[in-house]
Amino acid sequence: MTDETCPALPVLGESAPEFDAETTQGPITLSGLKGRWVVMFSHPADFTPVCTTEFLAFASIYDELRALNVQLIGLSVDSVSSHLAWIHAIREKMGVRIPFPIIADLNMNIARRYGMIHPGQSSTTAVRCVFFIDDKSIMRAMIYYPLQNGRFMPEILRLVKALQTTDKHKVSTPANWQPGDKVVVPPPKTAAEMEKRLTEGYECKDWYLCFKNV
Repeated sequence: MTDETCPALPVLGESAPEFDAETTQGPITLSGLKGRWVVMFSHPADFTPVCTTEFLAFASIYDELRALNVQLIGLSVDSVSSHLAWIHAIREKMGVRIPFPIIADLNMNIARRYGMIHPGQSSTTAVRCVFFIDDKSIMRAMIYYPLQNGRFMPEILRLVKALQTTDKHKVSTPANWQPGDKVVVPPPKTAAEMEKRLTEGYECKDWYLCFKNV
């Protein structure tokens, strides 16, 4: 793949690309959401099978995300009219209301800025991406999926909670961490800190690997 066809990806720890978009709930900007976390996900197309199952699933976690101060946003390269027709059909046929805004990115400006267009999958639709943007508009995590495979909602919730736990308690989370599990204490930076660490009441496997409850 040449440089011209490689998607430009956002960078973790830096400001997420600003956007000004039309959605099913009116205009929206990223800067206007400062003070809230944002989970923005892309889907390939309206009125498609896997995407429909995902919208039902995202709707099911909407309230829990909102309780975590998270704004959920969908996006595809379809029009607002297409989005509205689709969510109307979902409510009519499946009895589920889609409560979050869906961006209409017809010119693919946002999709390109966020690295959603992967020519190896499709040059005209976005792959399945999830972007985790914190309340200061900093990109904190990204997950990319192929067109054919739907996302796992418990992992999206878990990662939001892990990121917020990291910020609140200045800790890390270990492999397979779930809310309520012990967290990882930052490793010591000096020999004195290393010796002190072993007397501070943490659960230590070694001098550099200690756990605690939060």
